[in-house]
Amino acid sequence: MSEPPATTPTLDKAPPAAPAPARGSRRFWSPRRVPAAVVAVLLVAGAGLLLYDVAAVRAHRPAMHWRRALARQLAERQLDDTWVLAGAGVAVALGLWLVVLAATPGRRDLLPMRRPHPDVRAALRREAAALLLRDRALDVSGVRSVRVRMRRTKADVRAVSHFRDLDDVCADLALALEDAIRGLGLTRPPTLSLRVTRPGRKG
Repeated sequence: MSEPPATTPTLDKAPPAAPAPARGSRRFWSPRRVPAAVVAVLLVAGAGLLLYDVAAVRAHRPAMHWRRALARQLAERQLDDTWVLAGAGVAVALGLWLVVLAATPGRRDLLPMRRPHPDVRAALRREAAALLLRDRALDVSGVRSVRVRMRRTKADVRAVSHFRDLDDVCADLALALEDAIRGLGLTRPPTLSLRVTRPGRKG
């Protein structure tokens, strides 16, 4: 058996050409039922408690202790007080979190697929796409093991070859994986990043 080459073949290629996606082929939006339910419950509870206290004051009853204490603290504490700054920071962080949830689709585990019909939408899970690429890579002669990390825009493939020239294995893997990525039918095919090593070498 010939000695392995000094360099390890690597490949970073643009995504294979694919048919133009149908209009509206975008990412799936998460329903986010749990965050929405939590925020709704907190807002309803807070608004209800405040309205009850306001109505009680209008009925010539004393305000609740928490509202009197809060009003006193707000009147006495300076704007640069630690607790005031901490409370403002928490409020800002919560607001930004809600804005991000409202403005981003979520469901990062789903890869949108091309739409054969305007009324049909489909998506492929990242784990399923990675498993398919792994199976196709293992069919290539000389490949001993494969690790695939699938992202939204990149397929990171790390293979170990125990025989054949590494350049030949890398070339065959590139062809097989490009064909597999094209067969996934994704709206935005990921870029292929491929690295092939010998057993015992870290890469």
